Amino acid sequence: MACAIMAGAAELTAKETAIVDIGAWTARGEQDRLGAAFKAGFGAGLTLNEAKELVGQLYAYCGFSRALNAAGTLMKVADEVKPTEGSAADMPRGSLGGKALEIGTVNQTKLCGGPVKGALFDFHPQLDEYLKTHLFGDIFARGNVDWRTREIVTIAALAARPETEPQMKAHIAIGKVNGVTDAQAKAIVRRVQVAATSAALPTDWSPIPVGEPNTAYAKYFIGNSYLHKLTLDQVPAFGVTFEPGCRNNWHIHHAKTGGGQMLIVTAGEGFYQEWDKPAHRLKKGDTVNIPANVKHWHGAAPDSWFQHIALEVPGIEQSNEWCEPVDDAAYAEATK
Repeated sequence: MACAIMAGAAELTAKETAIVDIGAWTARGEQDRLGAAFKAGFGAGLTLNEAKELVGQLYAYCGFSRALNAAGTLMKVADEVKPTEGSAADMPRGSLGGKALEIGTVNQTKLCGGPVKGALFDFHPQLDEYLKTHLFGDIFARGNVDWRTREIVTIAALAARPETEPQMKAHIAIGKVNGVTDAQAKAIVRRVQVAATSAALPTDWSPIPVGEPNTAYAKYFIGNSYLHKLTLDQVPAFGVTFEPGCRNNWHIHHAKTGGGQMLIVTAGEGFYQEWDKPAHRLKKGDTVNIPANVKHWHGAAPDSWFQHIALEVPGIEQSNEWCEPVDDAAYAEATK
């Protein structure tokens, strides 16, 4: 039963996760969530000038209207939280002069891993020229955000709109040339699609809000989860929402006396399992009393969102120990 505390490594850093959200919510025009994404990014080390650069780039993929709206949200958030300004771009607009086409062609070739040709550009050479001179010769020549980061925000923005799936796939390939791994690309698309789904959940799905992405504990989960703080007074309580198939790692709530945790299911269907025991399906209204020092996991059913309130039971000398993940085979066996 013993297990080591796992450090783990997220597929995306907290800063990159915020950048994914910035791309997605700019593309979808959802300003409240975009504001939260900017705040999360600033908290994870994103600078104001980097955020401006990302919004400026996104006009090429989302249109001026959504980029201007995003800039307005960024201005409000920056005025509120006063983020670090950071370095300005080293290639201001117009500095390339008549060399934009030449430089843009070189940049496009490097970004894509080879020359870009195709019947579409032969048919519409004007768009080919715009891509080379403006997108790659101007925007991608600005140096305060690297190409890998630019591809992360671009993939996210394109994943947020179903009509741009062909461009998303193209940029996933470009991202791979510039250091975005297959796992990271998958994580970007999955996060955007899950977030879009959560935004579409019925308002009466649960009395508890879905909450914000649970980035602080993401390394202890398979799949995406969301956290809503209910209270830290007397008995700390949090609303935790799991996307379909999401589950936390095996873990133990240690305590010398007292301690443990209580779960109250508020929406959807999920599972709870203790070590060496069968898993139990959970539905709205169910409660689970988890004793201290018992190894266990809980999460969503494969085909359902799931939400519960987690109550921390007071105790003496309490600590939490995170253990191995519930891998796909173990999860499939437990939830069959």
